[in-house]
Amino acid sequence: GATATLVGLLSLLAVAAGGKLLVVPVDGSHWLSMREVLGSLRDRGHEVVVVAPEVSLYIKPSKDFVMKMYPVPFTQEEMDEDFQGFTKDLFEGGSFLTRVLRLYRRSKKTSALFLASCTHLLHNKELLKYLEDTKFDAILTDPILPCGQILAEHLALPSVYFLQQIPCALEYEATQCPNPPSYVPRVFTDHTDRMTFLQRVKNLLYDLPNLFLCDAVFQPYAQLASEFLRRPVTVPDLLRQASIWLMKIDFILHYPKPLMPNMVLVSGVNCAHKKLTQ
Repeated sequence: GATATLVGLLSLLAVAAGGKLLVVPVDGSHWLSMREVLGSLRDRGHEVVVVAPEVSLYIKPSKDFVMKMYPVPFTQEEMDEDFQGFTKDLFEGGSFLTRVLRLYRRSKKTSALFLASCTHLLHNKELLKYLEDTKFDAILTDPILPCGQILAEHLALPSVYFLQQIPCALEYEATQCPNPPSYVPRVFTDHTDRMTFLQRVKNLLYDLPNLFLCDAVFQPYAQLASEFLRRPVTVPDLLRQASIWLMKIDFILHYPKPLMPNMVLVSGVNCAHKKLTQ
């Protein structure tokens, strides 16, 4: 299935038995599908080290991997409250402008927690020295937040991305992959991949707010990366270093769109394992 294909691709980056994989996950639902893959990697003889904050929703210690935790400047209650608010804001109705403004405000608040977590990871000298000394073969991370890629650049490791999509379609900018609004529907438009001329114009206009969302969420990471790596760097600069993009999409639930050669579709890892009736 999809998980077996995914594990096979990851194993290519650590061909020797007992390869070492560093994992920098993103909390929430992003972690749940990644967690399943790590168990399969362990069964194949790979050593998996997961780096995560002491305060998290779902990232907990497991027999499937070594857990390296670091302190963060917020409490479990603050994180729980923020995630509940994000879920509410995401599914609440309203006009397009209302939804964009609501998502903008919530994104700034939520990203501040993740940015604080990333900053404390990169400035944890003891943990950083452990990661430098361990000599990993590759890094697996979810690039929806680029903390893992900053670490990959510092450690000079090949990186594998495990994602569904990145806000503002940064995966397409970073890989120079075509993403034309003429037939790739934008979020919130409710369009299909077959649009009239006016719908295409609307599709193009719906892209504009993304510029503000991206700046609010990702610009602080560009600043953090530049300070940490001691050279000017943008978020697309970081993202384009990926060796493989493992995309948790398919063309059954998602509209057909262009892909680059290192973008591999691994849809199915989000599905629950249940025995179907006749």
